[in-house]
Amino acid sequence: MTTAITRRQACLTAVASALLPASRTALAQGYPAKPIRMVIPFTPGGSTDVLGRAIGLELGRAWHQPVVVDNLPGAGGSIGADKVAKSPADGYTLLMGHIGTLAINPSLYPKLDYDPVRSFAPVAWVARVPNVLVVHASVAARTLAELVALAKARPGQLAFGSGGNGSAAHIATEYLKLQTGASFLHVPYRGTAPAVTDLLAGQLQLLFTGAPALLPHIKSGRLRALAVSSPKRIALLPDVPTVAESGVPGTKDFEADQWYGVVAPAGTPADIVAMLNRQINQSLNSADVHARLAAEGAEPTPTTPQAFGQLIASEMKRWERVIKSAHITVD
Repeated sequence: MTTAITRRQACLTAVASALLPASRTALAQGYPAKPIRMVIPFTPGGSTDVLGRAIGLELGRAWHQPVVVDNLPGAGGSIGADKVAKSPADGYTLLMGHIGTLAINPSLYPKLDYDPVRSFAPVAWVARVPNVLVVHASVAARTLAELVALAKARPGQLAFGSGGNGSAAHIATEYLKLQTGASFLHVPYRGTAPAVTDLLAGQLQLLFTGAPALLPHIKSGRLRALAVSSPKRIALLPDVPTVAESGVPGTKDFEADQWYGVVAPAGTPADIVAMLNRQINQSLNSADVHARLAAEGAEPTPTTPQAFGQLIASEMKRWERVIKSAHITVD
């Protein structure tokens, strides 16, 4: 009797296993059959919001299903990310992730309720945004090497701003300090805009953040651009060298760009992930998305879900080292 029951259970398990791939394929073939929810874990108006809406609009146009944007800010993006991690893994809830939510937050928030690697299925790397290192026009440094030398001669006297403790601008500057041995004083703000305002007023000496907030002031001469964080020079500032080009010891392989990408809850069928990846990569070639990316100082980064997953994992390890070395904590 026991043997018969065991055999029957084995048969049922085999049938269920055989049907599972077919059911997932059927799900993918009918996808999307209803609106898709795109969670933006920050307030409207920022780069994550702009890029998420641009991708959502292109997906809606291609698939004739609306993509509903849902802004869920809080805790450095962790609240929105956690909501997506706990959503059904059916392809109808997506997260426009950011270097903060997917790579930095695990080291900043010890009790984070999600794991960027285990809680999500990577879908598509959307864009990277190089940071630009600028100084006030009154600072006696015209190159990164001169700035580092000045900071070492006057330890703790050159102040840099950021959008807050643990923000991407803060982490990038701490990484620069770690690699060069420069000593800068951190002044956190509630957002990038007030930091730029104080930099222009001469209350800060430097800032290392995304290009859009800085470009008008670089062009006016009120701020001086010394370097960009990307591996190669950027089209917006072709005459500004990369940090790696500076020749400063410790910066040979320096890179500290912000980046953005789409993830889905872990367990989302691979066929649906592949469909989303293909369509998002196609969207990155559209004129509308190109224009929106350019306005944010962003460069499109179409690649595979696997490559994006590798980026997330490697970036988590890299920024954990910086956060621990700099003893960074959030308020």
